[in-house]
Amino acid sequence: MDLHLNGKRVLVTGSYRGTGQAIARLFADEGATVLVHGLEDGTAEPVAAEIAKAGGDAHAVTGDIRTDEGAAQVAREVDALGPLDILINNYGTADRASWSSADSNAWHEAYDVNVLSAVRMVRHFMEPMKERSWGRIIQLGTIGSTTPAARMPHYYSSKGALHTMTVSLAKELANSGVTSNIVSPGLIKTKEVEAWFVTLAKKNGWGEDWDEIEAKAMAEVTGGLTGRIARTEEVAALVAFVASPLADSITSTNFRIDGGSTAIVS
Repeated sequence: MDLHLNGKRVLVTGSYRGTGQAIARLFADEGATVLVHGLEDGTAEPVAAEIAKAGGDAHAVTGDIRTDEGAAQVAREVDALGPLDILINNYGTADRASWSSADSNAWHEAYDVNVLSAVRMVRHFMEPMKERSWGRIIQLGTIGSTTPAARMPHYYSSKGALHTMTVSLAKELANSGVTSNIVSPGLIKTKEVEAWFVTLAKKNGWGEDWDEIEAKAMAEVTGGLTGRIARTEEVAALVAFVASPLADSITSTNFRIDGGSTAIVS
């Protein structure tokens, strides 16, 4: 399927690693000009170079979007390369603090990292998108905002704020040609998740075959219905579709990609 992304200019925050990197690569494969973002000098350049080597159009931009000054730096570097069509607020982090260990500073930091970093980017790029009568703004959330756990309350609360922000922004952008949506993955197959599943397999006697381990873990740990966890490439594919001109009629929507772990009617 041609997603009609050829020539579109897209910024993926936090795309120097992980899911953001996979999103950047897929957009480049679809013909978009990708702005690979890193918080520190030298982190985004290797990814941009790798994409360029594979035939894609990619540029590195740098700035700590957890601060107003760093966000302004990113905005200047992006603007210098041309108008932005698509903003993917992928950047975010989590820590393992609990209700008893997460102090006020931890809660403030969670909102700076997971909410305000996105708000800073939105506030800069939304008006130029409206002026050009087309644009996409997509947040990367988590299914934990729908079914939060007792652990990491500050993280899930901050990510939950992205859902509220997505709907409010969609109303602000009504009839402008710019849409606002959120993509919420569950577990994603990363090295860390693989290692966790293998540890569970050894503890519970699930064997050594990855497919069996994955199916067991999904059924007993996450309650998933597909027997597998999402791959970063699958998350990237969903983001790319929502960002494409094929999704002009989709806004104010939460897309869960979690193997049915949150099998609810909503």
